Amino acid sequence: MTEFPRYAVYYAPAADTLLATFGAGLLGYDAWTGCELDFPVEVVDAVPDWSELTTDARKYGFHATLKAPFALAHARSEAELCEACANFAATPRTIPLIRPVLEAISGFTAVIPGAASPALQEFAAACVLAFEPFRAQMTADDRARRKPELMTPRQREHLDRWGYQYVMEDFRFHMTLTCRLSDERRRPILAMLQRRFAALDITTLAIDRIALFRQPGASSRFSIIGS
Repeated sequence: MTEFPRYAVYYAPAADTLLATFGAGLLGYDAWTGCELDFPVEVVDAVPDWSELTTDARKYGFHATLKAPFALAHARSEAELCEACANFAATPRTIPLIRPVLEAISGFTAVIPGAASPALQEFAAACVLAFEPFRAQMTADDRARRKPELMTPRQREHLDRWGYQYVMEDFRFHMTLTCRLSDERRRPILAMLQRRFAALDITTLAIDRIALFRQPGASSRFSIIGS
């Protein structure tokens, strides 16, 4: 059984940015404050079941995964994890720059890089490595819930080594906005979201921060406790 609280190291845009406001508004939840938000009226008018389509994404807040959710190893404390995050953030490194676009990824709609970024891959790998000592090992039930039988051999290796399959070569930066949708359902929703995103006119995004998220219990949402 999964232990709680769980923690995750994510990229989250600064609270006062256009991108943060855009994502939090669409999800109806601000992970910086832990507060629920009203959805944009135009979105609900266009997609009446918008709340249902964003239920899963809302639980995690607007983010891109760097170190997937994990329970703390028994010899580690939250204070130590916070200190490790601060040390990681203070370490000089190349800051990845991406051109963000809003597209479909594996059936979901998400903000993703417009082109491959080796610097971003290296940054994500560094996060996986840096915070691995804080991760409690998966239980057999947790592993089974990941459905390893549907993964590639390399992804199963990642799952068993790092607790998450989409790391290293299989990492894909994405800031999810909806659940997985059928092609027919997704097309008009994606077009609507793309119009709203284009209005922000964000041509470059620096992946220049990490945020530590915490989930107190299984039914709780993640919120930011440090950045």
